[in-house]
Amino acid sequence: MSGATLFTPVSIGELTLKNRIVIAPMCQYSAENGCMTDWHLMHLGTLANSGAGFLTIEATAVSPEGRITYGDVGLYSDENERAMARTLEGIHRWSDMPIGIQLGHAGRKASSELPWKGGGQIAPDQPLGWKTVGASDVPFKTNYDAPHQLDKDGLARLRKAFADAAKRAARLDLAAVQIHGAHGYLLHQFLSPLSNKRTDEYGGSLENRMRFPLEVFDVVRNAFPADRPITMRVSATDWAEGGWNVEETTAFALALQARGCSAIHVSSGGLVDHQKIAVGPNYQVPFARAIKAATTIPVIAVGLITEFEQAEAIISTGDADMIALARAILYDPRWPWHAAAHFGAHVSAPDQYLRCQPRQFRSLFENNEA
Repeated sequence: MSGATLFTPVSIGELTLKNRIVIAPMCQYSAENGCMTDWHLMHLGTLANSGAGFLTIEATAVSPEGRITYGDVGLYSDENERAMARTLEGIHRWSDMPIGIQLGHAGRKASSELPWKGGGQIAPDQPLGWKTVGASDVPFKTNYDAPHQLDKDGLARLRKAFADAAKRAARLDLAAVQIHGAHGYLLHQFLSPLSNKRTDEYGGSLENRMRFPLEVFDVVRNAFPADRPITMRVSATDWAEGGWNVEETTAFALALQARGCSAIHVSSGGLVDHQKIAVGPNYQVPFARAIKAATTIPVIAVGLITEFEQAEAIISTGDADMIALARAILYDPRWPWHAAAHFGAHVSAPDQYLRCQPRQFRSLFENNEA
């Protein structure tokens, strides 16, 4: 039997995962009017047979103007919901991996071009562009169109949009919801003093800057079944002077925990274009370690985690409870299989693939009949 902690079960609220490998949400920019396409069926279907413990659907907008790009998935209309239902039906027919969804709003970073077409903001008067909204009227870049600062009615509409999307997620029988509070998108824009210049009860002090993100958490928690977890993804630091930092992230995590948050997914950056990130293997793990030390809910680490022993060390030393893979599992969709073989552990695999099991790893697949 394997002694690898990476392949031991872990619970997020009332949801138990077979192992501690989480597939992070990864935008595909391949939706049509917010609706999933056959690309999502192929992409998510591949990842759902990877042997990981959990799969997260990409950042999904709660309103049309909340999309990062015109190719983003949304969950704000019946048409969106039907398209996602079709995708999930196809996946669940062949995989029992639990699937969750990340709900978010891009705020001032919305109305962008597809990455492989250059990225950058599309002006609101151009085809495929629209007027953005934000915590304040501070643009992401100086040459971008300034967002419209959300007023009280706008905040109320967005709270309702998050709640409505959570209800749709429940109807789709998704196992969990993750709220996107990271990477410079709307909720992160409220948290950081670099993007939140408000003078009302939603700006200024840490308590005020946390207010709207916590209100969003509360409405999502109330809209989604109580026995299914709600988690939050955070950026632990802006990597910029005067910005959001680890100490404030810790306070936010404790406030989320008090409201019933089931786990914290710790990332970083994305708020300003002058960030200075010290990129390298495990570069974000110390942030996860700090949040784990201060809270009692599961913590997920992410960021250039590519090697099997590296992932195991993060879990076995207590730096985090789970690791999340993104680019690494796009490059190698069988990463969990290979990690399990390395450690002498087991993973689930489709019956159709059982005969591919190498002779030297005869106990790799849990459902192997040999």
